[in-house]
Amino acid sequence: MKKDKETDKDELRPEYKRADFPGGLVRGKYANRLKESSNIVVLRPEVAQAFPNEEAVNDALLSLIDIAQKTITTNKDRSKG
Repeated sequence: MKKDKETDKDELRPEYKRADFPGGLVRGKYANRLKESSNIVVLRPEVAQAFPNEEAVNDALLSLIDIAQKTITTNKDRSKG
């Protein structure tokens, strides 16, 4: 099997010219925008092991939210009395 030629990652492909980029080339130009708009969460390995899929994680978190809201409501009711 032939190996592909390794290219330098910092070099432009032959079909592009530096003149095509009047503002210059900036690595990670959109990284912050992507980070702000992304909703991806990375779980610790031990947490990910406890949940088989996305639905299980969502169900667990929704249950926790429900319990927390009920607890807050119950504590508010007790403090009024």
